[in-house]
Amino acid sequence: MAILCEPTWSKHRTLLTKPISLVYAVDDIFDLYGTMDQLTVFTEAVIRWDISAAENLPNYMKICFAAIYDTTYEICSMVFQEYGWNPIETLREEWGRLFNAFLVEAKWFTSGELPKSEVYLENGIVSSGVPVVLSHLFFLMGAGLTKETEVQLSDSQGISYSVAKILRLLDDLGTAQDEHQEGYDGSYVECYMKEKHVHSLEDAHEHVMAMVSETWENLNKQCLCSTSSFSHSFRKASLNAARMVPTMYSYDKNHRLPLLEQHIKSMLTDTKFTTSILE
Repeated sequence: MAILCEPTWSKHRTLLTKPISLVYAVDDIFDLYGTMDQLTVFTEAVIRWDISAAENLPNYMKICFAAIYDTTYEICSMVFQEYGWNPIETLREEWGRLFNAFLVEAKWFTSGELPKSEVYLENGIVSSGVPVVLSHLFFLMGAGLTKETEVQLSDSQGISYSVAKILRLLDDLGTAQDEHQEGYDGSYVECYMKEKHVHSLEDAHEHVMAMVSETWENLNKQCLCSTSSFSHSFRKASLNAARMVPTMYSYDKNHRLPLLEQHIKSMLTDTKFTTSILE
């Protein structure tokens, strides 16, 4: 609801939760469960968009791929019915890019050799899952559907890139401070500190926050630009996604999210809000 607040987006919001949930599921598979051989076959199957290529993989991988496959076609069907546009090729490519980014990370951490910080970040922007989610969002919203905007979705300096960079940096900042995270898979902070010989986490924190601030400036320019090829509604939703990130990663010492809990409690106790839902 933080991304698509208006009641008119109710159906689209429900559909968007599916790719978001699947990104988390795939992330866990790569971090916690799959072997390198399995993950390689898994990735190749998704890139080829071939269900049969996953036949010899564990059931949980086959189920996951089937869910991605079915969800993608479900969303494509809705987009085509509402807007006369079939986004299957773009969405297939985005899922392939995501899986490949996860596989690259898995290889890095299996080998025990972390890459340069900028190399890690470029890959981490894709593995954040933001580009694939915002691609689904763009097509679900329907406004401004052109070949030009479809191509711009994958622009390495575009709106999706900026939102993803903010999420990746803040997520990794939290990861660096959480020594007990299950399925730990490295972070930009770790790569940066190792590469630049930075010994203070506080100094690294300051560096990352400066990068976040700079990325926010770029995102504001992209979203508030009157000549943007993207619709106002998509740009607003992208800004909302970026605004939501600090709330998602504002963990306290007990690994809880007090700010998020406060927002949810406020929403549920707001009589005007609950009345509007029930009407």
